[in-house]
Amino acid sequence: MTKWFVYMVSCSDNSIYTGITTNVSRRMNQHNNKKGAKALYGKLPVRLVFTEEQIDKTKAAKRENEIQSWSHEKKVVFIEKAG
Repeated sequence: MTKWFVYMVSCSDNSIYTGITTNVSRRMNQHNNKKGAKALYGKLPVRLVFTEEQIDKTKAAKRENEIQSWSHEKKVVFIEKAG
């Protein structure tokens, strides 16, 4: 069974991007080499600040949507507590 991960990256403009993947290190490499989300192209480099394993893609996508709905401040506090 494939493991899925929810991840958050801190961008060069201090924004926080949330995504899902089956391979966090590969995805980080893609982002930082402009082969990932186009929304990040002007915000590179990105730095991984949080990962969370999920049991399947559906759960990962639901968690991603939940986190994306949070304010920037809530994400920062969450990341600090997860630390």
